[in-house]
Amino acid sequence: MSEACRLGLVIAVSGLPGSGKTTLAKALARSLGLRYVSLGRVFRAIARERGVTVEELSLIAESDPSIDKEIDDLSVREAVKGCVVIDGHLSAWILKDRAHLKLLVTAPLDIRVERVARRDGKPLSKALSEVRVREESERRRFLKFYGIDVNDLSVFDVIISTYKFGVDEVIDIALTAARAVIKRVKAGKT
Repeated sequence: MSEACRLGLVIAVSGLPGSGKTTLAKALARSLGLRYVSLGRVFRAIARERGVTVEELSLIAESDPSIDKEIDDLSVREAVKGCVVIDGHLSAWILKDRAHLKLLVTAPLDIRVERVARRDGKPLSKALSEVRVREESERRRFLKFYGIDVNDLSVFDVIISTYKFGVDEVIDIALTAARAVIKRVKAGKT
């Protein structure tokens, strides 16, 4: 068992679609010997179970808070277990009092859309439309149901541009922050 896991470390990684949050979260989990939980995967599974697209589920969730509540409850349960990196758009806000480290990854819209199109094998125009629908729906939902303004980034400990820095550099920056947090946790300073 890794030191980070023995300490019960909880890391929340947030970011908009195509920002690189999943790549970073998986790399952190692997490097630090932590479990990895993807809240986006859970959201996509709910969409599949209901026979709708992710964008359609986002719109449905605007009037059905039980969808986000199910995902949020899961994130809290996983954080309570510790030894985890949780990847999700809202994870840092939901886990603000439970996560030892809250990271945000950012990139310009055009870069994120290009990444989503490449990842999902979709034309750029379709990826752009889907990303815009999801982001606007989430912004409305999070404000309506939680009072969270996703443009208020004060909850984050570290914000990293995945456009200005390459994948390895982003991981190095995040690992540096995680190692500093591990030292603080060991010293009882969290």
